Amino acid sequence: MRKLIAIILSIFFVHSNANAEIGLNVGVSGQLGLFAASGSETTGGLATHKDDGSEHGAAGWGSIFIEKTLGERLLVGIDYVPSALETDTVETAKSDMRTDDSSAVSGSTNKVQIDFEDLTTLYVGLNLTENFYAKAGIVKVDVITNESLETGSTYGNTDLDGTLLGIGYNKSIDNGLFFRAEGNYMNFDGASLTSSANSNKISLTSLDGVSGKISIGKTF
Repeated sequence: MRKLIAIILSIFFVHSNANAEIGLNVGVSGQLGLFAASGSETTGGLATHKDDGSEHGAAGWGSIFIEKTLGERLLVGIDYVPSALETDTVETAKSDMRTDDSSAVSGSTNKVQIDFEDLTTLYVGLNLTENFYAKAGIVKVDVITNESLETGSTYGNTDLDGTLLGIGYNKSIDNGLFFRAEGNYMNFDGASLTSSANSNKISLTSLDGVSGKISIGKTF
């Protein structure tokens, strides 16, 4: 992912040097979003068992972006989140019971925590009016699983692909500075992981959310 970002940025800067009249926008953003996810866990063994669940939560993050304008109405850009988005650690306690009096004699705790790294969006923007614009793009993020399971098993890592739709308001001021307020909707494809020590499987069936975004940047 970082190699792809470096290649795209190099293309932007080379194109800017060769076509100075097109323009280059760079800036930083702060974003706050609300997301909902649903998934399932399937355990193997002699009898297969499947549990379904859903969760929702809020997250905030910062990003940097660079854009190339294409005429007066179009632009292409890349937005990159340099820090990981970390979930809370989820703990599940399990106790072994005596067969004679059903009293617990031992127990264990499974812990799972997930990091979303290198969240990157490639997008196209269209100026609807002098200030209002719409945008659409593709999103990619690396999913790093951090688990401590009783069996010693691990689930490994994966990545998610998604799409983005947004609408916003842009206000330009003196010296090439601009401010933006933007609303976005993101939807990610699902993914499945199988544990290393047994046939247990976890699946993310849906992940989507809405966010509000504030940006400040400069046009060169």
